[in-house]
Amino acid sequence: MYTSHEDIGYDFEDDPKDKKTLKPHPDIDGGWAWVMVLSSFFVHILIMGSQMALGVLNVEWLEEFHQSRGLTAWVSSLSMGVTLIVGPFIGLFINTCGCRRTAIIGGLLNSLGWVLSAYAVNVYYLFITFGLAAGFGSGMAYLPAVVMVGRYFQKRRALAQGLSTTGTGFGTFLMTVLLKYLCAEYGWRNAMFIQGAVSLNLCVCGALMRPLSPGMDGDGPEGKAPHHVLPAHSTESIRSSGQLRDAEEKRGGPGTEDSSLGDAPAQACQEKAAHRKDMCAFRLLKTVSQLTMRVRKGFWDWYSGYFGTASLFTNRMFVAFIFWALFAYSSFVIPFIHLPEIVNLYNLSEQNDVFPLTSIIAIVHIFGKVVLGIVADLPCISVWNVFLMANFTLVLSIFILPLMHTYAGLAVICALIGFSSGYFSLMPVVTEDLVGIEHLANAYGIIICANGISALLGPPFAGWIYDITQKYDFSFYISGLLYMLSGKESTCQCRRHRFDP
Repeated sequence: MYTSHEDIGYDFEDDPKDKKTLKPHPDIDGGWAWVMVLSSFFVHILIMGSQMALGVLNVEWLEEFHQSRGLTAWVSSLSMGVTLIVGPFIGLFINTCGCRRTAIIGGLLNSLGWVLSAYAVNVYYLFITFGLAAGFGSGMAYLPAVVMVGRYFQKRRALAQGLSTTGTGFGTFLMTVLLKYLCAEYGWRNAMFIQGAVSLNLCVCGALMRPLSPGMDGDGPEGKAPHHVLPAHSTESIRSSGQLRDAEEKRGGPGTEDSSLGDAPAQACQEKAAHRKDMCAFRLLKTVSQLTMRVRKGFWDWYSGYFGTASLFTNRMFVAFIFWALFAYSSFVIPFIHLPEIVNLYNLSEQNDVFPLTSIIAIVHIFGKVVLGIVADLPCISVWNVFLMANFTLVLSIFILPLMHTYAGLAVICALIGFSSGYFSLMPVVTEDLVGIEHLANAYGIIICANGISALLGPPFAGWIYDITQKYDFSFYISGLLYMLSGKESTCQCRRHRFDP
């Protein structure tokens, strides 16, 4: 559901040589590649699904801490925003440590954030434990899941990414039901503790992210070609023979063998101990040297990939597209966070408990991504026309939402929001149309940061508007208006331009 890397093969270390060596690998487009899809699918369920279900916990936090809606909404916004904003920086970990280690560490950090949040004494505590810690862990686990799918697939990459990202919709539905049940049965604190234990499955998903064979994958240190060094036993034999000769010379040659026969075992033990010390020091020095080179190379790849693209910002249409992305995502996130509270204000809690409105958005969103993607691929239809129509439908739904005060009316609007927001699957296509395929990865990383800022600021903005006006209506009107104005110039003009490097 997040547009960060859902529908492109995002690879921080792609180059023509790597792509040539990937083709003959038996796991490309088959075999273990489908395990990668399954792993990524569950990562989307555990991370994106749980984040989209945070509206359930937002209601509990309002009742527990008695803070303003604007301040409380910062908890969910920080978690969502940090997950997206840190995406480009997680590339440094991937280039240095590889996808598997990064995802496992992210799973541990995410789980720790959930568990520590169960002991929160105020909202500000949640800012650190859940917003920052769990959010950063989510980013570390989420990005490798998308990157590995892109590396394992070439011909079927779009299909694989599409299948894996449907986990977001399923996760939103499942996590909403799970969190509501856990909060009702055990309270929100125990619910977060249990969810922290469930999040440890991210480590299992990370362990499944097996890098391709050495020399055939660019996955950080785990997939690089092995260095040609002498085997340990060869080095040992050379050093041992040298030490034996030195010891023989010190003893005065072969003539003194009989006199020193009694001291031979002790000398052998000393020589063996000294040899082990030398080898340990040698291996430690070699490890430190390799780690230093790895970090330097990873940092340079990361820096050149994200900060060496100043020419992208000379493209005025791309800059306008970034401005649009700043407001687009907030219009989608705000309903997820505040709909449970809106339902309570309209006295529709009983009907919403039967089938939550956020689950309607999530389920229809899955079909929206598939249908819009199929329609956009038709030769007689322009992808930009589909993209613009979906955006127009989403804006119209945001404007109509405050006018609905019945469950049936809200359900229809939520279905429209879910279906039209399926245009996120078209984001890589229209971005490529603006900047070209060679700049797609870097340009898309910038779009992700813009979406993260949007997710970070949108829900608190809606909460502040409610604190001032005692209504959510104006927050939807303002966000929809900003969405429409920012997209007017960018989306209508960008389709007539293409970046010329």
